[in-house]
Amino acid sequence: MKLLRFILLLFVYANALAQHKVQPVAIPATVQSKNYYLLTLLQADAGARQLIEHDEALTRLAQAKIVAIREALGSCKDALCMTESLKFTDAEVQTVGDRLAALYKPGNALGTLIAGQVIPSGRYILHNGLPPAELLVKAWQQDAEGINHTIAVYAQGKKPNYPAIDSIGFKVGDKSYKTLVTSAVQTLLNGTQNTRQFFMPSLTAALIFLDLNARDNAQDYEPMETTVNKAAVQRIKTINWAKYPYSLILVPGMGPEDAGVPLAPEGMLRCRLAVDEYLKGAAPFIMVSGGKVHPYKTPYCEAEEMKRYLINVLHLPENVILMEPHARHTTTNMRNAVRLIYKYHIPADKAAVVVTEKSQSGGITNMAARCMKELGYVPYRLGKRLSDTEQEFFAVKEAMQVNVGEALDPE
Repeated sequence: MKLLRFILLLFVYANALAQHKVQPVAIPATVQSKNYYLLTLLQADAGARQLIEHDEALTRLAQAKIVAIREALGSCKDALCMTESLKFTDAEVQTVGDRLAALYKPGNALGTLIAGQVIPSGRYILHNGLPPAELLVKAWQQDAEGINHTIAVYAQGKKPNYPAIDSIGFKVGDKSYKTLVTSAVQTLLNGTQNTRQFFMPSLTAALIFLDLNARDNAQDYEPMETTVNKAAVQRIKTINWAKYPYSLILVPGMGPEDAGVPLAPEGMLRCRLAVDEYLKGAAPFIMVSGGKVHPYKTPYCEAEEMKRYLINVLHLPENVILMEPHARHTTTNMRNAVRLIYKYHIPADKAAVVVTEKSQSGGITNMAARCMKELGYVPYRLGKRLSDTEQEFFAVKEAMQVNVGEALDPE
């Protein structure tokens, strides 16, 4: 029965593609697109945008949201009250889900968007087994949850998973913050008061408050294949993979706790461990992973500083080094490495190896429960435990799933 259902779904997708000759929508890697991919597609695709902008229930919801925000601006006594009006309510999420399911047809713009963009992206891969209309609803719910979480953390001061590095930059109880929020909400209303897109007020709010908190980390260094990773990506196509036991050597970063220090001693040691393996011929690439993490709002990126150390101190050529400059935790060091394996067409069936000092390496070997708690899935498959400092791992496609609880590194 499952096989028959899968074949029928494939037929539906293929038919939609054939009828509309889908061309991928070019979506730059921005804070918005990385966090809220479906909503970005609904803006970018003319046919899908027309469907939602001409749906009476959805446009009515958009204008009702503007009215609710304006009323909150006039009546609320504090920032929490005002910012609560910016979130999607449960009723709004349900209404939108019902309307999107009703609007979906295999051969229309939403159908081709799901078949040609949403499913191949992997950003909602945990729902890929659902019928397309249900997947569309799940993708919407995921984006709505992400927007609400962003507003909760970066407008209302709710604690994120790791408050010491990811929390709001304002004291939400201060009078000055209420004044800032009032101005932000007024700016939001000025820019969206005539919108016909049901998601624009809340989406704009999430982006405004990320901006006010200087939290645009998700788009750092993008597009990486034409910037920091250009030399290495160009070299990938020349590699004879059979010559190497591993596809790459992953080095997780560690940020210093002292402001003004670009690279922690542990990061240097991890780089040296990786270079030892590289010089033995273990893999053709070293991937350094880690974003702007420690201390709070540091300007230094772990991956960039490790790359600089590998080139300037350990004398590796740039085309050997892949940067992954967004990860904020060990779980996402692993996840983001897997994502780049797929994105850069590195053989996904070939083992990679993560190299780090003993304490962290042991943690990686026993990290599945932490991954489930923080991500909702395990974004890699473990291979052999090679030594106190080396652990094999394999890519799994679940790593493409967006994490709605991490606006600074969602995908």
